[in-house]
Amino acid sequence: MRREVFPMSTPTTTEQQRSRMPNPLPFLPEMAEVGEGLHKALQNGVIPPTTISLLQLRAGQLLGSTYFTIRETGTLRRLGESEERITAVATWRDATYFTDAERVALELVEAVLTPNPSGERVPDELYARASAHYDDKAMWSLIMAIAHIGFFTPAALIAKPIPGMPPGRNYNK
Repeated sequence: MRREVFPMSTPTTTEQQRSRMPNPLPFLPEMAEVGEGLHKALQNGVIPPTTISLLQLRAGQLLGSTYFTIRETGTLRRLGESEERITAVATWRDATYFTDAERVALELVEAVLTPNPSGERVPDELYARASAHYDDKAMWSLIMAIAHIGFFTPAALIAKPIPGMPPGRNYNK
C-alpha cells in the first residue's frame, strides 16, 4: 500500500503569510545553539520520532499554536503516519490508534501543560506508568521533547512564525 507524501502547506492569505516579529537569530544568535542542542537530544534514537511528533502535536493543540500543529502534522505525514492517527491525537484517550507507550507520552505532555488546581501535575502514578514503558534515558528524552516545545512556545505564541514554513523562512520581517 503506497502512502501519499504531503508537502508542507503554504499559507494562502496575506495575513497568514506575515509573522508578528522578525527572525530572532539576528538579535539572539545564541538561540540557534540552544535550539540545535534540543533538536539533537530528540534525535538520539531512544524515542521513536513518531512518538515525539505525536506528543509535540498534542502540545501544540493544548497551547493553541497553529504553527506547532501544522509543523507536527507535516512531520507525521512525512513519517508515513495515517490521517486517522494524526487526526485522533486530539481525542487520543478514546481513540484506538495508539500504543500504550504513545498513550502515556500523550498523557505526560498533557499533565505537564495543563494546570491542576487540586494537586501536582505529574503524580507518582503517572510517572510509574510512564517509567514502565520508558527507561531513564528514554524518560529524559521524553522530558526534553516536552522541554523543546516549552522553549519555543513563547516564540510560537507571541512572535507567530508563519505556519507551514521551514525554520529560517518562517519569519518575514
